[in-house]
Amino acid sequence: MNANTILQTGLFIIVLIALAIPLGRYMTDVLEGTSVVVRKIGRPFEQMLYRLAGVDPDTEMSWKQYALAVLLFNLLGALVLYALLRLQGVLPANPQAMAGMTPDAAFNTAISFVTNTNWQDYGGESTLGYLAQMLGLTVQNFLSAATGIAVVVALIRGFKRHSAQTIGNFWVDLTRTTLYVLAPIAVVLSLVFISQGAIQNFRSYQDVPTLQVTTYQTSTTDSKGKTITQDAKADKQTLPMGPVASQEAIKMLGTNGGGFFNANSAHPFENPTPFSNFMQMLAMLIIPASLCIVFGRMLGDRRQGYAVLAAMTLVFAVACCAEIASEQAGNPLFASLNVDAQASALQPGGNMEGKETRFGIAQSGIFSVATTAASCGAVNGMHDSLTPLGGLVPMLLIQLGEVIFGGVGSGLYGMLVFALLAVFVAGLMIGRTPEYVGKKIESFEMKMVSVVILLTPLLVLAGTSIAVLTEAGKAGILNPGAHGFSEILYAFSSAANNNGSAFAGLTVNTPFYNSLLALAMWFGRFGTIVPVLAIAGSLAAKKRLAVTAGTLPTHGPLFVVMLIGVLMLVGALTYVPALALGPIVEHITMIASH
Repeated sequence: MNANTILQTGLFIIVLIALAIPLGRYMTDVLEGTSVVVRKIGRPFEQMLYRLAGVDPDTEMSWKQYALAVLLFNLLGALVLYALLRLQGVLPANPQAMAGMTPDAAFNTAISFVTNTNWQDYGGESTLGYLAQMLGLTVQNFLSAATGIAVVVALIRGFKRHSAQTIGNFWVDLTRTTLYVLAPIAVVLSLVFISQGAIQNFRSYQDVPTLQVTTYQTSTTDSKGKTITQDAKADKQTLPMGPVASQEAIKMLGTNGGGFFNANSAHPFENPTPFSNFMQMLAMLIIPASLCIVFGRMLGDRRQGYAVLAAMTLVFAVACCAEIASEQAGNPLFASLNVDAQASALQPGGNMEGKETRFGIAQSGIFSVATTAASCGAVNGMHDSLTPLGGLVPMLLIQLGEVIFGGVGSGLYGMLVFALLAVFVAGLMIGRTPEYVGKKIESFEMKMVSVVILLTPLLVLAGTSIAVLTEAGKAGILNPGAHGFSEILYAFSSAANNNGSAFAGLTVNTPFYNSLLALAMWFGRFGTIVPVLAIAGSLAAKKRLAVTAGTLPTHGPLFVVMLIGVLMLVGALTYVPALALGPIVEHITMIASH
């Protein structure tokens, strides 16, 4: 790494934290109902929505009622989205007359967007009409993000309350998050992206003349079966149109990641400039970082939030350095052939394969780390083209459970689960009953923690094993050897942890992968939400313990180090054998070949 890349990484982190603190204050006031926006400005519209839905906003829920509401709401969303995708061929706002999706593709896509995964095995510009993009995908981008935030707020209430049987009202949390946090910020972001050149229209696709006419030969067969070769020329290009900027904003803000176009944020209509790229990276992490501030403020001890934020930031910074350094080191085989990127004063040579020249290695590297740390999955370059170690970094960030900032809501409640594990391990070492922010951690909480931590590795490793042992799974592999295995491992890691990015190079739009990955996405999302809410309910019912001389401080540097240590030991070591078969073997092979 050189001074320029260190400066870009440091500047990004500084701007992120500087924006997260005031946003965290605002979100705390919104979620607690004390903000003037909630009490006066939006109250009439909010009350109207409750009346239309038949919801009593003053009635709170037990954790079981809260979990049931989350499951039923998202199941209904999946059914509606599935129907919309299947029927889009006969629905309006479809100027290119896109046909309905096949049953397995629609099933996979509906589960994908409802679970905040946004895994896509299709090209958006060649598959979906504008109504499906807006009413289907964009709506779920808002609702799945709001669901994650609602769940983490319920967990924070579990820490905050004592001797209580309720953890809030899901419908109120969902409504306020959408109305006062996601929607207004998304509108502003949309305007920023439009100002940079992202498109926003409802036109049919446009044919434009190319600057150069390309002549080529085509082969046809005449009536006698004889092959005839004739000249043809290409003098125009079809440009896809659509309401892109509005979907792009919530795609990033809600850590959703599904692109309007197949190239995602590498497409100039989605991500036109380095400034829009910087804003997209900020949008991915701003709410996850702000929720750490919300955690501390709602507890009445801001140091607790800052400690969690510090742990996330430190791991993120190290991951950025590792990713950029790996890509700048490049591929020695390319270097020996003199086909690697040429070095300059601002941009050292390295692996530019699959990257946009307008972003370079530094912004592409930070983006790769941010999108896999944040459970977003949007990409501005091809992860399949990363060096072996450069590909290992985003894969490992996903496999850690995406708690390094993580998805909106899901990142913080995942990190808090690791915090409970950290204090449990500390309690075992010193022979004391573990406590965290004034709550005793007992057997029930640790059973639920175990479910949360072990479920996604089970889904990832079992799914990968099935894929490499069955003919249907092996049929999708296009790259042989270790890299082909990495593509399958990355796909199931991405699905089960609700990221949505892919190595590509793997044919997944088949009934086998559509079905298996959809199941991994659904259980990876809601199989962890339910035990997290169970933890919230159990903690809310407990009394708050007084701080004593023997209480482990959970807001200082020692706890930050312990939290990172537990995260790496438990989260990372689970996948070491699988990683050894994929990117690590590929890296050794690359070095040995040179």
